[in-house]
Amino acid sequence: MADFSLLSDVIQYIQRDWSFMTDDNCIPVQVALQLMDSSSLGRAHQYDQFQQTHKQLQKALKAIVNEHHQGFNSSIGTFHLVQAGIQASQARVQALKESLSQAKSSLSTAKPELKALAGSSQSYDNMLQILSQIEDLQLIPEKLEARISEKRFLTAVEILQDALEMMRRPEVEGIGALSDLRVYLSNQESSVTDILIEELHSHLYLKSPYCQDRWRSYAQTEGKADTSDAGQASAGKPIYHFLENLDVSKPMVEDASRNPEADSFYYIQLLVESLNKMGHLDQAVDGVEQRLPIELFRVVDKTNSEVAQRHPNSIRGASRRAKEKAIFGLGGSESRMAIVSDLLWTLYSKFEAIAEGHRAVHEVISGIIKREGKENAAALTGGFKELWKLYQSEIRSLLHDYLATDGDMSFRDGQAQTVSGGLFQKSQRDKSKKMFKLSDIDHQSVEMSTEQEDLEFILKSSVPGLISDSRRTKGVVLNDNSQSDSSGTGHRLLVEPSVFNMGLLLPPSLSFIQRLKEIVPPGSDIVMSTLTSFLDDFLVNVFHPQLDETLADLSARAFMEADAFLQDSQWSKVARKPIFKGTSAFFSLITAFCEMLDTIPHDQAFSQLIITQMVSYHEKCLAWYRSLVTRVQSQADGGNRLRRAAAYAESGEIHDTIAKLWISEAGQQQELLDKENGLLILETNQTPLEPSDLISDRRTTVSLCLLYTSMKWLASKVGQLRHITTHQADSSRREGKTGRGRRWTLLAPSKRGGGSSVFLPMTQETVYAFDGVVSSYQDLAASVLLTLQVEARLQVIFNINASLRSNYVLEQAVNDPDPSILMLNAELVNFDEDVTAQLRESEHRFLTSGLGLLIDTLLVANASTLKAMNTPGCARMQLNILVLQQNLKNIEATQAHNQDVVLVRSARFFDFFADGPNAVLAAATEAAKGGGLPYSYDELAVVVELWYSEALASERREVAMLAKREMGDRLLGLSEVLWQS
Repeated sequence: MADFSLLSDVIQYIQRDWSFMTDDNCIPVQVALQLMDSSSLGRAHQYDQFQQTHKQLQKALKAIVNEHHQGFNSSIGTFHLVQAGIQASQARVQALKESLSQAKSSLSTAKPELKALAGSSQSYDNMLQILSQIEDLQLIPEKLEARISEKRFLTAVEILQDALEMMRRPEVEGIGALSDLRVYLSNQESSVTDILIEELHSHLYLKSPYCQDRWRSYAQTEGKADTSDAGQASAGKPIYHFLENLDVSKPMVEDASRNPEADSFYYIQLLVESLNKMGHLDQAVDGVEQRLPIELFRVVDKTNSEVAQRHPNSIRGASRRAKEKAIFGLGGSESRMAIVSDLLWTLYSKFEAIAEGHRAVHEVISGIIKREGKENAAALTGGFKELWKLYQSEIRSLLHDYLATDGDMSFRDGQAQTVSGGLFQKSQRDKSKKMFKLSDIDHQSVEMSTEQEDLEFILKSSVPGLISDSRRTKGVVLNDNSQSDSSGTGHRLLVEPSVFNMGLLLPPSLSFIQRLKEIVPPGSDIVMSTLTSFLDDFLVNVFHPQLDETLADLSARAFMEADAFLQDSQWSKVARKPIFKGTSAFFSLITAFCEMLDTIPHDQAFSQLIITQMVSYHEKCLAWYRSLVTRVQSQADGGNRLRRAAAYAESGEIHDTIAKLWISEAGQQQELLDKENGLLILETNQTPLEPSDLISDRRTTVSLCLLYTSMKWLASKVGQLRHITTHQADSSRREGKTGRGRRWTLLAPSKRGGGSSVFLPMTQETVYAFDGVVSSYQDLAASVLLTLQVEARLQVIFNINASLRSNYVLEQAVNDPDPSILMLNAELVNFDEDVTAQLRESEHRFLTSGLGLLIDTLLVANASTLKAMNTPGCARMQLNILVLQQNLKNIEATQAHNQDVVLVRSARFFDFFADGPNAVLAAATEAAKGGGLPYSYDELAVVVELWYSEALASERREVAMLAKREMGDRLLGLSEVLWQS
């Protein structure tokens, strides 16, 4: 290792000082000459270093050779062996090369018998392949019919296309035995396309029985809450689930384990993908667009027939008999509501389902276009826009037929036309009337059944899959030979056209439009506002003259729904505290009406109509308040009367006191609280409270809080609408006659300025009634707030009195407070939670402040109701006070009445009992000297009497007599001390 280290040092020295000599371009002669040159440019001065380095290098190499000479000798022998092995391998490779050359020359020799065998083998292979293809082609019809009958159209299309491609091959094209199969496959190509298009129409227009779950008739939705809720549709409808999971980025793979028709939208995707695979997608789109008007007409006509069958006694005859009354809104309203609601809810539900189907087709086609890069994208995806236009036309026609009184064609007697010519004069036939109807055919007859079965057998045998049992629909037979019941659109009208139908037509129509807007695919080039353009004619012909009836109906719906007096789930969007759903809806209706007044000629009758509805709503809320605070009594008690809190808060001295307390300053509240407590204790002692006098249901308390906030919020909001105008009723009517050219579509939010204020224009005379209604809202809110304030105190009085009636003569000390105290704490906590959640801080402070003062006063004032007490009983009473005190610290607003929450007076009162009558007498004596004592003689006498109450009730006569004498002495001494002071 030392030798190697020496060699390494030498090499490092050479690389450092003589590195130029290790370069390949180094010239030794030049270096030698430089070493001999003693000039300043030469290296003669380094010659000694060069020799020394040479010697060291030779020495290091010599040492390495001496140490490793044996390894060098053995490596020389190994090198010779390797060289010999390489030479032997070269010889073998040369011999192998010569052998391969000989084999190549032998194989190149021509042999005719082998060539003939190879040709025959190839011919036989081709024949076997053709026979195998023929066998496969013979199985194609069976496979194709099986796939079509199973509705596995994607697989059927693949089979058909593979078969057609096989038939076009040159080796198969000339086989004459396959001519019939070739014709069959060509026919099947068009037949399968027709089947796919028919199946697509069957699911688009709800003809298949598998589509029944996609829409609901009015009979199924009747009685359910808020059937027009559009949010529910977007939450769990199958179309949205389908769109979320739709992936058209790759070709569809058919799932053979499922029934394709069970999922209608999956089936639509399957049909569209099959049509695209066949290359007939454009043909299918054209067919859908061409048949769209006819199919929608059939849907409306079929729905009319279904509704007519469900209401056989309420269609033409009943409406015609009540025609005169219906014009003035009298009679026939229930049957008219049932028929129109049934028709519209059912029809719009079908329209929505049809739109969902078209949305699915649009999304699938759009995905295919994006996936395959088709050029005619606009032509393939324009179907939904055509559907939108036809929906506009259908809705416009329906509303016009059932609202416009000038178009009641279905209720004109067809036999009332008089013949102006002679009896024998030839008259022209009315070509608008049908001579016969296919619906009049008797489908149950033997001849018709036989002919239908023969026709279906022929169709099934010639075009498999075209006819299925699920598509055999029974015709609806309507016997209507008396007259024509067609309207301007060709549909049968089920009720008499009247403006009173608007309240029935408008909600489902608007609800359907809102739901339809959610279904419209993005980027479909559809202007949403165009759907309401037909309303312009209604302002002139129908809506403007009958606006008051519509408002009355919508107002009634706003505050007469089942959930009108329930908390609005969206209250945070309109108010700071929860309000009624009916209140929010009613104010929304008023706001919408005021916005509408800005777009049409104004009449003071409109403003008066709003005020009338505001009065009606106040009456509804007042009735609701009465129902909440009315106590149900037995017949012996005289029927119904208000609960005690509502009665006290309605009128009287208690009402006046708490009304002043609500508006009083902080310095006056203590005096008013003392007065209120005294009046309540006096009243409840004279007329003890019963459980039925109290509002024990938390839901009632919450409803009262909601009623208060709703009335305050509505009064504030309605007050902001107050606007006095100079337009009088007569001038506005004259202005209305000249201003009928204004468009009703200005009602749309997009037509109004975003910063425009909403107001209700009123004259100086009308505004008095308006202010009176707002004041009535404020008064009702005040009554509710006072009722809640008194109710909290009555709960305290009832439970405290109940605890004072308990037994306080105990054998041993107990660690639990009285059950009535626990109940009172629970009631107070519940009350505090409800009030905190529903009301503002100022109302909460008003309702809870002074509860501790009342409890402190009541425990002392009504202590005389205690029958008896001993030391363990007193300890329990002191525990009651402590528990109440701890609970009140978490409830009552303590800023102004912190001393009341401590319950000092009642705690000290019962401390006197624990200390004994001598302590009472001593405290009275000290108070007589000028210390002051916050108790009267009667209150201290109660403490003394309670001290001796247990002994007085003793069965031992001497113990009772002794206690009676001592009690008399203590009372006498107490009386003397207090009278002297």
